[in-house]
Amino acid sequence: MSGCSTCSTLTAADGSIKGCKSNGGCSTGGCNKLNTFDWLSNMEAPGKYQFDIFEVRFKNGRKDFFRNSNDLEIYPGDPVVVNVPNGHHVGYVSLQGELVRLQMQKKKVNNDDEIRSIYRVASQKDLEKFESVQKRENPTMYRSREIINELKLEMKLTDVEYQADNSKATFYYSADERVDFRELIKRLAGEFKIRVEMRQISLRQEAGRLGGIGSCGRELCCSTWLSEFKNVSTSAARYQNLSLNPSKLSGQCGRLKCCLNYELETYMDALKDIPKVETGLLTDKGEARLQKTDIFRKIMWFGYKNDNAWIALDTERVKEVQKMNQEGKKPETLLEDKVGGEDRESHALNSDLERMDKKFRKGKSKTKNKNRRHKGRGGNKKFNNKKTD
Repeated sequence: MSGCSTCSTLTAADGSIKGCKSNGGCSTGGCNKLNTFDWLSNMEAPGKYQFDIFEVRFKNGRKDFFRNSNDLEIYPGDPVVVNVPNGHHVGYVSLQGELVRLQMQKKKVNNDDEIRSIYRVASQKDLEKFESVQKRENPTMYRSREIINELKLEMKLTDVEYQADNSKATFYYSADERVDFRELIKRLAGEFKIRVEMRQISLRQEAGRLGGIGSCGRELCCSTWLSEFKNVSTSAARYQNLSLNPSKLSGQCGRLKCCLNYELETYMDALKDIPKVETGLLTDKGEARLQKTDIFRKIMWFGYKNDNAWIALDTERVKEVQKMNQEGKKPETLLEDKVGGEDRESHALNSDLERMDKKFRKGKSKTKNKNRRHKGRGGNKKFNNKKTD
């Protein structure tokens, strides 16, 4: 990496990276998109065997696999020149060894002749040329957006990536419907004198490429580690008792947040012990409706129609009352079936309020006693002064 604008990481004359010493993998958000941790780095491969395919990272976390057919001495973080269709490109090695094999199995990439090779380790001249090519990307993107507006195409251009040999540019866009961009390709190729490739990406991929900070205060999952996007439905929010507010449930991509799925299985397991309450619980005092449920503590709060106080019941008691209602019976109260349960119920209802009242009274009595002491002391002084006079 020739430099990082966010943390002032510069490249020395010999090609080594100065500054954070992390070979372009700083934690400021500028170059840590989809970083990988080699947890097998301290383990040696059996014998002299080493997997000859490397994972190479390009702009905004895009990755591909390349074969080290020339037996080059390459390590993670090294810039390399790789073979791409109709030219060459510069990327950075992100992974090596057996973890590459696992990644290929995960992404269903076959180890065959279709995997292209690594030409060489990038020299300082290669990096300088690549840096000069990258400077064309922003002006190209701004001009391309103007052309899109002129042609009145319903699409959103989000990123432009130039190939290191300055012969091809990939334009990443998102659109709700199919777009006829044949005229657009002619205009772009004629104006920039390059081969043009249009690549449509989803809104989540767009957010991952651009990056940003989520409502949690951390960098977006899709731009730092999440590479597979699973379906997220509103039922995930319902199971977790979240308010169905689109502004709170949506991420920067405008879709439901991916993190809604993270704890869904835990909630589903906990909900197995929670009884379904479709109607209220019937007692001699009246019908109690479900107001709130604490899934993990297995506590359910019920309240009567004209009563603002809620009664906390465990799930076993709720099942017991439901069984009694099915048999046509009604308990005297929610907490107990016997006479006298109302006293215990009211005590349970108002116990928190009574504690707060006691604290408040204690605080008042302390302040009163202090005031009395100060007044008493001040009165004695005045009396003594008058007496001496």
